[in-house]
Amino acid sequence: MECGKYTCITDDRVKHLSPPVQRIGLQFTMAEKIVDQTTIAPISSDVSIEDVELQGYDAVATKKLLRKLDWHLIPFMSLIYLLCFLDRTNIGNARLDHLEQDLKLHGLQYNDCLAVLFPFYIAAEIPSNIMMKRTRPSIWLTFIMFFWSLAMICQGFVKNYSGLMATRVFLGVFEGGLFPGVNYYISQWYVRGECGFRMALFFSAATLAGAFGGVLARGIAEMSGVGGKAAWAWIFILEGLLSILVSMTAYWCIYDYPATARFLTPKERTEVERRLQQDHGHLSNDFDMKYVYQALTDWKIYIFMLICMAGFCPIYSFALFLPTIIKNMGYTANDAQLMSVPPYVCACFFTIVASWYADRVKKRGIFLMVFQLMAIAGFAMLAATGKPSVQYAGTVLAAIGIYPQIPLGMAWNSGNIGGSLKRGTGIAMQVMGGNCGGIIASYVYLSRDGPRFIIGHSILIGFVRQVIDTTGSI
Repeated sequence: MECGKYTCITDDRVKHLSPPVQRIGLQFTMAEKIVDQTTIAPISSDVSIEDVELQGYDAVATKKLLRKLDWHLIPFMSLIYLLCFLDRTNIGNARLDHLEQDLKLHGLQYNDCLAVLFPFYIAAEIPSNIMMKRTRPSIWLTFIMFFWSLAMICQGFVKNYSGLMATRVFLGVFEGGLFPGVNYYISQWYVRGECGFRMALFFSAATLAGAFGGVLARGIAEMSGVGGKAAWAWIFILEGLLSILVSMTAYWCIYDYPATARFLTPKERTEVERRLQQDHGHLSNDFDMKYVYQALTDWKIYIFMLICMAGFCPIYSFALFLPTIIKNMGYTANDAQLMSVPPYVCACFFTIVASWYADRVKKRGIFLMVFQLMAIAGFAMLAATGKPSVQYAGTVLAAIGIYPQIPLGMAWNSGNIGGSLKRGTGIAMQVMGGNCGGIIASYVYLSRDGPRFIIGHSILIGFVRQVIDTTGSI
């Protein structure tokens, strides 16, 4: 019979099978098709009440365990992603403090400096996830964070276009492993129906980075001339120093896997691993390159790559150019830095709420499409009028629309990939697709199209529409 979007084995067929075969049959059919989270069975569906009682993990105890995981895992992961996204996009704030004039950038050179990061970022994603699997999260994430922080600091000492291009290359190489790595990391602690909300908490750091970056840039603007350096240079140096300080604590703050987590009791470790084994079933967690090949040949992952590419294009365009867009509404550079904060705060709130509710009702696609409609409305408001108040309202609505779809899509894809290495590769592939959108985003808003940027807003409406169409097709 049909159960949601995949075929289930009927009761008459199941009752003649042994329990292990019953579970394998059900899990195999789930893994074969794209499954919206509506179809994921309750976590305890394959465990008898007697088993749960013997282990002492009823619904209340499980909720307590999840809260414990959340407090020990999510805050630090969110912090390092906040710093990662801040370091990647703070060039948009630096631009308002005369970056282009001081480095004598002209034509498309500023856009080239934005775009050059992404090919190297993309190239690093799959190898980085494989390296994290071969080493440990605490080692690998600390390593890449330390070196992207160094690249960020060096960006504050560049003197010309070539120097800025070079530092952006190294920034992309070392930042590339974080986002897919942390999404994979989350899937090693939580079952599929719980990942979406946690990924949203993690990804919401990107919106906070935008808000924090605006406030910080406004304060750093007062340092112009200190030490003979411009304000834009101090933005890169100080934010890089902040990242490097956090990287020095990362090794001790990142817990690798449930089996070695010091903050869990032996009984809690066993319960976390039991839940994961029940959720993942017979699918392998071994390190074998055949699972990488399986991910590379899985057509479902390529669908999510397309969604992610179209989704990240407006996000990166927004993050890299929002201060410029607001300034061109007629505000001063300092006011534009501060006015970039409210859209991100609103986006953060709706990203978390949408993913929490999507986990609760076990649906992803419908929420993803609804928020994209809001984004279209926001970009249409920006393109249709020159009235600053309406345009600014459009930035808020656009931000609310574009940010929630990334954690929704990541959780949806992750929930449809079995086996830890295949899942890690599949998540990295999805993020690779997203960052292809970053290359395009670097050229969406061109100086010659200002101050209204009608062409840029129209391009982003097209990409948002692609997200809706591709999501609807599955």
